[in-house]
Formats: sequence, structure tokens, C-alpha cells
Amino acid sequence: MTLRTRSLGTSGLVVSAQGLGCMGMSEFYGPGDETESVATIHRALDLGVNFLDTADMYGPFLNEELVGRAIADRRHEVVLATKFGIVRSSDPVARSIRGDAAYVHAACEASLGRLGVDHIDLYYQHRSDPAVPIEETVGAMAELVAEGKVRYLGLSEASPDTLRRACAVHPIAALQSEWSLWSRDIEADIVPTARELGIGIVAYSPLGRGFLTGEITSPEDFPEGDFRKFLPRFTGDNFVRNIALVDRVRELASAKGCTPGQFALAWVLGHGDDVVPIPGTKRRTYLEQNVDAADIVLDAADLAAIDELFPPDSTAGSRYPDMSSISAATPES
Repeated sequence: MTLRTRSLGTSGLVVSAQGLGCMGMSEFYGPGDETESVATIHRALDLGVNFLDTADMYGPFLNEELVGRAIADRRHEVVLATKFGIVRSSDPVARSIRGDAAYVHAACEASLGRLGVDHIDLYYQHRSDPAVPIEETVGAMAELVAEGKVRYLGLSEASPDTLRRACAVHPIAALQSEWSLWSRDIEADIVPTARELGIGIVAYSPLGRGFLTGEITSPEDFPEGDFRKFLPRFTGDNFVRNIALVDRVRELASAKGCTPGQFALAWVLGHGDDVVPIPGTKRRTYLEQNVDAADIVLDAADLAAIDELFPPDSTAGSRYPDMSSISAATPES
């Protein structure tokens, strides 16, 4: 099959209806395999998944380099998204955030070099810098557009107020935020604001960091070096309670003749043509399963059953150990 396309809001940016999150190919989810990762990216392009998502902090830097090598002879097929703003150093657990104009320009130049491209299709601020007005950051990003180095601008995990202030400076094509069956907090205020402003929604971790696939049945399933061991939803009593929720998804998926992961993706895709999930995988097998979810249609009865069996606030545990800062153990998709 060839995946259909969707428009991200009113920006004019058209991407495949499902993207590919590349973060796990380089870090956070256990050992990587570059050969298989490159093959997965190539298979994605073959299937019409042209929207590739990376960031400078993944690796750090290694993921952009990997993606750059993978698309070197297929750049024309790719809508390439990357991010700046979360700064890492030689200390593997250190994090800081920068959004000042000088850093925006320097980060873009560095990403262009690692990716081996002359422009980035969608450039996100990974997290807002509380010390720098969003107007300064987006103003610098707008200069990158004027210079031809970036085509469209995006924000990640931004609040409604930040979205409004950013759009007053330059159109924002996409908001990237976590959205899945077990992470629905953006539905109340953020999604309506984005739609009011004509901003498309890119849903990261639409499979609940793999939990909603049903493949994880015990904390022992996480390989060495997997950061999920440190997340509240994957530990202790929270893990046990959340497994029960996944069992409910499995029941709903079985009734639709699909896997739990496909059902979870279909749920995200069903929230509107301005929503593009970017499930991450580093294996072709899972990529192909994810793409097949595009053919699953959930009707009103399905959605009602989901809300009954898997209410919006039913997930046990927070997304991150401490959402007021970036934790040493926590990557930011």
C-alpha cells in the first residue's frame, strides 16, 4: 500500500498521514542496529511514509547523522523534521534549554551539517526556554525561513498562550505533543487552540512508548539501557494497573481484527485530518504493522467503547518523573 497524505493545519505543508519517529534508532530504547534502522527508513519511504522526525539531542547528534546518511540519495522523497532547544553536554545526564536568537541560528547550521541537507522542511523548538521570550525565539526561526534554510516552523509541547504569541510573530505549521490513548491531556485546551490558529498536530508516542502494543508484559521486557525503566507509568503498581488497561485495548482490537498497536494508532488517526502520528520504530516489521493501521476505521460505537473501557484519566502515573524540569533519565520526544 501507499500511505495517504494529510495537510498540517492551514500551513500548506503536506506530509504522509503517518510519520516515522527516528529517536529510538540511536538512543533511549536499548541497543541500536544502524543497518536495520537505515533499512527501516528506506522501507518507510517505499511505503509512502515520507515524514521523518529527528532532533539534535537524540544521541546526542547521532540520530541526525544516521537519518542524513539514510536519506542521502533520497532527499527529494522526504519531508524532514528536526528540533533544537534541549542542550546536552559531555555529561550524559545533563540537560538545559536554550531559545536565544544566537543559539537558534547556530543550532540550525549544525543540524544542516549533520543531516547533510541545504534546508530543513519543518524546524521545531523542542521546548520553550523560560528565560527567553517566545517572540525572540520564533523571530530567529523566521529569519531561517527568510534565508531559505527552513521551510516551516513548529513548536513542541507548547501551551496555548505560547502558541498564540508565536503565531503573532510567524505562522506555526505544527505542534508536536504526546497524544495517545493513555496521554490525552492536550485534548481540553491545546488541541482546540491549535485548530483555532490553523496549526497541525503531530502526535508523538502514539503507542504509549510501546506499551499500547501489548508486547510489554513485564518490567523485565525492557532491554539494558531502556529509559522506560525510569518512567512512573512503567514502574511498580502503576505498571500493574496500566497492564490491565492494555488488556482492554487488546479486547477492542481483537473485535476489529487488528493488533492493539494498530488499534491505538487508528484511534489517533481518527481524531482529524490535521493529526499526524509519528510512531517510532527501528524495525521494518513494526513499521509495516503501523502503516497498516491507516486502513482501520473506528466508528462512533468504537469510540464510545474506548471511553468506557479506557477513560481519559485512567492511566496510572505521570508521563515523566518531574514535568517541571528535564530529568536525567528522561528524553523528550
